[in-house]
Amino acid sequence: MASGATIPARDRLIVALDVDSVETARALVARLGDSVSFYKIGMELAYGGGLPLVEELKAGGKKVFVDLKLHDIGQTVERATRQIARLGADFLTIHGFPQTMRAARLGASDRGLRLLAVTVMTSYDDSDLAEAGYSVGVAELVSRRAIQAKDAGIDGLILSPQEVAPIRALVGPRMALVTPGVRPAGAALGDQKRVMTPGEAIAAGADHLVVGRPVTQAPDPRAAAERIVAEISAAMGG
Repeated sequence: MASGATIPARDRLIVALDVDSVETARALVARLGDSVSFYKIGMELAYGGGLPLVEELKAGGKKVFVDLKLHDIGQTVERATRQIARLGADFLTIHGFPQTMRAARLGASDRGLRLLAVTVMTSYDDSDLAEAGYSVGVAELVSRRAIQAKDAGIDGLILSPQEVAPIRALVGPRMALVTPGVRPAGAALGDQKRVMTPGEAIAAGADHLVVGRPVTQAPDPRAAAERIVAEISAAMGG
């Protein structure tokens, strides 16, 4: 990837369309207008018939991140990745297991789809990993998976803003670092545990910020998005 400094502030904000219907998603996109250029379609919307929105949003000049966190046998992951690539999506998430990443790389081929490996969910902390049987903490597991993703030729990583600076130093400038767990100052944390403000995340080295409820559930979503873009721009020195 090119240096993060070349990404315009508006393209760094990815608004999560975490809604339960295509109609609600379309209404939100219309309300946000040109204040947002990048959207995320996650499991709720995708499984509710929202995958055709990928092509619709692309036709409207938007960028699209399909967040399905694929993890299955290799052949299934490869074929599913190929289907998402055919829709024209820009980003697709996969879980950061070596076999999964290698299979997704085959499915993405040269279609322009960029793969993002999930390191550790931003709603997890060390105690959650211990409960699940892991003997290492978040920081070590994120680092291991980051190196494995780089070795597998994956384009970028999903990680919390708190891990951005050390992982940027570990993997270098070319991998895209995409972070949920971003909350404007004073916003409710919701189910996120490892968070920063938009400005802090950009200053740490994040390329893109995924923001849902602070925009989509705001009284004025467009104004909320514009404030975040302004904070991103300020953190970039713009």
